[in-house]
Amino acid sequence: MAIVKEFKEFAMRGNVVDLAVGVIIGAAFGKIVTSLVSDIIMPPIGMITGGIDFKDLKYVLKPAVDKTPETAINYGLFINNVIDFLIVAFCIFLIVKGINSLKKKEEAAPAAPPEPTKEEVLLTEIRDLLAKKA
Repeated sequence: MAIVKEFKEFAMRGNVVDLAVGVIIGAAFGKIVTSLVSDIIMPPIGMITGGIDFKDLKYVLKPAVDKTPETAINYGLFINNVIDFLIVAFCIFLIVKGINSLKKKEEAAPAAPPEPTKEEVLLTEIRDLLAKKA
C-alpha cells in the first residue's frame, strides 16, 4: 500500500500535471505543424522543384512481388519530418524568446525604494523637531 500512496503523491504533484498538459498540447501542436508542412509548405516546394512530391521519394531495395510488398527507403518522408522538426523547433524558440523578453521587462522595472527603518523614521522626526526649535 505504501507504493500506491507514493505513486499517488508523485502523480499529483504540480510538475507532473503541468508536464502532462504540455505533452498533450505538444501532440496537438505537432499535428498542426504536420498539416502546415504537408498541406501548405510542401506543395509550393514541390511545384518549384518540378512537381516532385517529397512523400513519394523513395529508394526501392526490393520491388513488390505478388502479395509481398516492396521494401523501400522512404527518404522523402524523412525530409518532411525534418522540415516538421525545424518548424516546431523554430516556433518553440520564438515562444521561449518571447517569454524571456517578458521576464527581462519585469526585471528591468525599477524596484520601489525600500521603506525607511524605524530608526530612520525616528531620527527624521528628531531632526524635524530640532529644526523647529532653532
